Amino acid sequence: MKYLLVISTAILFVSCIQIKRKIDGVKPHADSTANIVNDTSTSKINTFHTNPGDVIKYAETLIGTPYLYGSTDPQLGFDCSGFITFVFNHFNITVPRSSVKFTNAAPEVFLKDSKPGDVVLFTGTDSSEHVVGHMGIIIAHDDIQTLFIHSSSGKANGVTITPLNDYYMSRFVKVIRIFPENNE
Repeated sequence: MKYLLVISTAILFVSCIQIKRKIDGVKPHADSTANIVNDTSTSKINTFHTNPGDVIKYAETLIGTPYLYGSTDPQLGFDCSGFITFVFNHFNITVPRSSVKFTNAAPEVFLKDSKPGDVVLFTGTDSSEHVVGHMGIIIAHDDIQTLFIHSSSGKANGVTITPLNDYYMSRFVKVIRIFPENNE
């Protein structure tokens, strides 16, 4: 029992360090994007000078649309990437259809440097798998709180605005910069 307590304490300590690193902008996992952190000079997604504020306003009109796995149809519902795809396609911005394909779709930025319009990527519900499985659009970020809009299969069960809380921080993978003007 004593050893179990020591192991549990060690796991908690490591988890706290990983969360602090994520907040401070330190990469918790080595991956193929490690060399592009804060290199926001180019994006693989052409936004055609669309204003990130307009994208957010449009996304907010979809709040309450139910969750439906695999769907990009607002009449039926959205999954997380279906929601993102629908919102960006409304502005003729072509984005990947699946959340995992967003992994290297645009330059990574530190969470502390995120801005409205950036896309936040998370693991799926199994946070032990370090593969992107959920995503949202950051709608507000300051020193106190980050809010993002997404289509959730959880309690909200649909398009909702959620704070980047401990639960989502435990699943946080990275933030990517879609809009080049967010570099200014």
